[in-house]
Amino acid sequence: MASVIHSDPEVLGGTPVFVGTRVPLKTLIDYLEADRPLAEFLDDFPSVSRDQAVRALEQAKEALLAEMPSRR
Repeated sequence: MASVIHSDPEVLGGTPVFVGTRVPLKTLIDYLEADRPLAEFLDDFPSVSRDQAVRALEQAKEALLAEMPSRR
């Protein structure tokens, strides 16, 4: 699955953003941390699709789980 997050030094100084936008991934995380619904984020940032947001969260989850030591 291709990443929906992109980092380019020419775009917001290399801040990870949603592909095809200038919307930082951190903005989505900030919304969720503030207990704001995904729908509100999507309304406020229409250049990010629901699929992109969900896939970004899935990819972040996979990356975090891959870094965790497995417990047996």
